Amino acid sequence: MSDDIHIRKLGRAGRITLDRPKALNALTYEMCLAIEAALDGWRGDPEVALIVIDAVGERAFCAGGDIQELYDTASAGDFAYGRRFWADEYRMNAKLAEYPKPVVALMQGFTMGGGVGVGCHASHRVVCESSQVAMPEVGIGLVPDVGGSLLLGRAPGRLGEYLGTTAARMGPGDAILAGFADHYIAQEHWLDLIAMLEQTGDAGAVTHLAAPPPEGTLASQKAEIDHLFSGSRAEIVASLEEDDSTFAQGTLKAIRRNSPLSVACAIDLIRLSRAAGTIRAALGLEYRFTYRSAEFGDFVEGIRAAIIDKDRNPRWQHARLEDVTDADVGRMLAELGDTALSLEAHQMGEST
Repeated sequence: MSDDIHIRKLGRAGRITLDRPKALNALTYEMCLAIEAALDGWRGDPEVALIVIDAVGERAFCAGGDIQELYDTASAGDFAYGRRFWADEYRMNAKLAEYPKPVVALMQGFTMGGGVGVGCHASHRVVCESSQVAMPEVGIGLVPDVGGSLLLGRAPGRLGEYLGTTAARMGPGDAILAGFADHYIAQEHWLDLIAMLEQTGDAGAVTHLAAPPPEGTLASQKAEIDHLFSGSRAEIVASLEEDDSTFAQGTLKAIRRNSPLSVACAIDLIRLSRAAGTIRAALGLEYRFTYRSAEFGDFVEGIRAAIIDKDRNPRWQHARLEDVTDADVGRMLAELGDTALSLEAHQMGEST
């Protein structure tokens, strides 16, 4: 097994620990497959009463997926690798969301993108004083995925549209308010919590140690967010343009930094997942975009600007969100037919 992840049984608990602290525990393809294999192995194991997922280091639970290989292959015209990666990752996300045993996720520091897919579908999601949760995919030419569109769709009011298009970070209080976490427990108590979980196999220990979280900012902004993000894509832009408040102008500036195509698709995707209401439906919708993202979207350029050249000056396909048409969005979110996401079979190595 890779040194990047440690999987073992301790007491009544199946334990999964991400261990790439220098890379902010970014999720590799091998780590995705290892998590899935562990879930499959423990599903019917009577010795395992619950699962505990944590990570090494103070800075991050998991700051996202390891996208270097995705960039390298896509840049060379190989789109099949990314499609396999996303299909297999999404299947793992679905298994976490639907797991028949309690899953406790302890999410310190950065929990973003792929990290949300590992931690925020758990049944008992714990944050602490350092937690920073976000779905920043639109900044690199993707959309909120790994089931994140469903979490955003379920967030109160229009918080999902705001968080998904701006990539705004949530502290512990906001993460709980938005439905990305359940409990606040100071990190100094986590070792005690893990010991209790391993000894008893009772996930109720989480609620016994939980405390009120620090106050966030979303509660006070929610009414304004609901007003600004309730309309169509064009109406959202118009509302932000016409509102000269500091919050609205800051929000507009944040959106303008991101891929216009990704932002437009994210709005529609969050609303489609909200209406669909299930993790499987959301993942299937997300896969429509990610399947096409490298070949037809802004993904390769987004990674180049953010990670490879680091010039922070992406040349998006569209200059502004207003330039993205319904047809552009429709092409990225159209049904995939025979290549649609399958959550029933292992797709690694299959043609796409």
